[in-house]
Amino acid sequence: MAYDDEFKAELVENLPHLRAFAHLIARNHALAEDLVQDTIVRALANRHQFKPGTNLKGWLIIILRNRFFNEMRRSSRKSEVSMEHQVDLAMVDGGQEIGVEIRDFTSAFRNLPPTQREALVLVGASGFSYEEAAEIACCPVGTMKSRVSRARAELENQLHGVEMPEKWASLGLKPEADRSPPAPEPRRVGR
Repeated sequence: MAYDDEFKAELVENLPHLRAFAHLIARNHALAEDLVQDTIVRALANRHQFKPGTNLKGWLIIILRNRFFNEMRRSSRKSEVSMEHQVDLAMVDGGQEIGVEIRDFTSAFRNLPPTQREALVLVGASGFSYEEAAEIACCPVGTMKSRVSRARAELENQLHGVEMPEKWASLGLKPEADRSPPAPEPRRVGR
């Protein structure tokens, strides 16, 4: 019985983190709350599968993440604009630049693919290492690093209209604006 009490107490401690994670990946308040509730129900029903002494927060995030992607697959045919998103678009208070910056970031973050949003939340906001985040997302560490890198570059591009030049340089490329057609080779006049 002590194990059940300890498990439930630790579950309650992780609720704020689960809610934050759900809101960041779901982009919809109602869906996020449903995901958290379903995660708790599933965790309680399957607590016998959890190994004491391991990372409960990681285990809960895996449940929530899997539930989110299952829901995305089910609702892939539906297209709806949430009321929360409509309110976000309409909220610009004159003279408060921070509000505009937060709105712009939120919009840019929402435009990222779900796997990139998840990667940023796990590594950036939640503080997991790349290895831990890769384990939670069931992907190789290199894939997690790539998702985080691409997400950061895309956010930079959306927020500032600038792609990361160091990426181009490492690939031997130039930004679109700096590209010019190659100069024609001089013709040799034969004798």
